[in-house]
Amino acid sequence: MGRAPGSGAVPPLLIACALGIEQLALRSGDRAGAPGPVTVVRTGMGPDRARRAVSRALGEEGWRDAAVIASGFCAGLAPGMHPGDLIVAEETRGPDETLSCTGTELLVKALVRAVPGRAVHTGPLTGSDHVVRGPERAALRATGAIAVDMESAATLRVARAAGALGDGPGARPVAAVRVVVDAPEHELVRIGTVRGGISAFRVLRAVLPAFFEWHRSLLLPRR
Repeated sequence: MGRAPGSGAVPPLLIACALGIEQLALRSGDRAGAPGPVTVVRTGMGPDRARRAVSRALGEEGWRDAAVIASGFCAGLAPGMHPGDLIVAEETRGPDETLSCTGTELLVKALVRAVPGRAVHTGPLTGSDHVVRGPERAALRATGAIAVDMESAATLRVARAAGALGDGPGARPVAAVRVVVDAPEHELVRIGTVRGGISAFRVLRAVLPAFFEWHRSLLLPRR
């Protein structure tokens, strides 16, 4: 965990990712604009590990009121997506629940500034308990989802459950921002996709200023 806030301090920001390479990218980004304490938690792969790790992190002293962003890599579902494209979830879809995300429009604008020239896609981000390949990708796309990963839905569900219930004004702020590393025309198993992985890593390193702008917006008075 990162440095916990003191009494009366700015609520912290918890960024959850699954893999060590994702954590490395997020931790090595520019933290100069952070409005409060920030930590990047590596959960491990899969929804079960994500639930346990995020629940444990939010149970630590000083982090119970944290805003939560699920981040890392994902598989894009729409034709025309490329490695390095950004996904901002309007909602996350798990097997038991669909959750609305906080401040999607603000995140999109902030990411356009933070990572100029990269496509930013918005829409539903669906969860899976395994790596999605081939025909299954098309089936998920048919549901309206634009991308899939294994941890975001579980992360946001446990984050909301650990705070105020529902999606109302008192709910914990949550978001999911993913970088496409695998897409219909650019599957990771194909030769030459290492370059796509490097591109996705560089984009993930660059997203922190957008996360901090989102976090800062949560501190403004609501009208």
